[in-house]
Amino acid sequence: INRFPHLTSLLDRIMFSKVCDMAKKSGTRYLSKKRGEGYGPPLENIGEAVGNTPMVKINERLCPEGRTIYAKCEYFNPLSSVKDRLALSIIETAEKEGKLKPGDTVIEATSGNTGIAVAMMCAQRGYKCVITMAEPFSVERRKLMRMLGASVIVTPKAGKGTGMVEKAAELAEKHGWFLCHQFETDANWKFHEETTGPEICNDLKGVNGGKFDYWVTGYGTGGTFHGAGKYIKATSPDTKIVLAEPGAANLLDSGIPTERNADGSPNGSHPAFKAHPIQGWTPDFIPLVLEKGMDLKLMDEYVPIPDGVAVQTSQDLARTQGILTGISGGATMWAAIETAKKAPEGSVVVCMLPDTGERYLSTPLFASIAADMNEEELEIAKSTPSHVLLPS
Repeated sequence: INRFPHLTSLLDRIMFSKVCDMAKKSGTRYLSKKRGEGYGPPLENIGEAVGNTPMVKINERLCPEGRTIYAKCEYFNPLSSVKDRLALSIIETAEKEGKLKPGDTVIEATSGNTGIAVAMMCAQRGYKCVITMAEPFSVERRKLMRMLGASVIVTPKAGKGTGMVEKAAELAEKHGWFLCHQFETDANWKFHEETTGPEICNDLKGVNGGKFDYWVTGYGTGGTFHGAGKYIKATSPDTKIVLAEPGAANLLDSGIPTERNADGSPNGSHPAFKAHPIQGWTPDFIPLVLEKGMDLKLMDEYVPIPDGVAVQTSQDLARTQGILTGISGGATMWAAIETAKKAPEGSVVVCMLPDTGERYLSTPLFASIAADMNEEELEIAKSTPSHVLLPS
């Protein structure tokens, strides 16, 4: 029902539920609104567009035979990533608790997606926004945040993720700004428990009786894993939760805990961390939000991501499914495919695609993608006489 915002009255929702029940019994699938019907009444603000992202079935060109993989496409959020959920929750929670008032400044450390989402919410609410971001992350992310009105403070590469976190805390204390604490706040995982997890389970009710065997995700802050995982375990206890991280930065697999400051933030870089290409995943510390999720014993299986497969799988998704997702989406899908290969026939696997591939134009994801015409394209151009642009 949440996918149909025009169903505002109780009677409308009761009737809709009855129609869906009849559809299930007859084998008819009502998974989306009819094209041309419209979205529903205009939204009050962009924050209302966050969530209720669709799941898409992966075809046989990538999915192992006899198995089903559904990808939850978080790039359908208004600023094209799962972090829109986190930003909305942190800002709304701070407002409810009286920690934010008109004219305040919000600051956060981010690899990009959270900063873009926080900048979106600050622009909509009228807050000033300052983002700290480590040097290696893609330049398009900086430009997007600045387009949304944020100031972006770039920290040196040598400081890694902990450097940008320390800089944000330092600036917040110096200037009295509101620090989001995305890696520590319960507002992060609780929103996923309230939205992401229920969306997955509700959208599968009309498919295979709601049964799904595996849920696959990676982690940045650990909010999706913790919150959605908690809901999935409570609602579908037979579903196995698969957590992935870069093989080159196996923080969880090392068994070494992160040392923390009094506020839960990291007190230094994790000894198992090594640089990896999956932007937005696995900072150089174990976030407190993730650690709390691990304490709940939510993870059933662990998958390390080998070098190279994340980029390749993201490109495969684009070329075989028409799905444009980032490097983290490629990593998660690779873990989902490997999980499906080992799963019993008939298994259903759900995985997360955290963001859009357009956020990676300056990264290894697009390094092999040329801007100029190749020989094949030039031959096509020459096959008719007009308007042929020859190489200079």
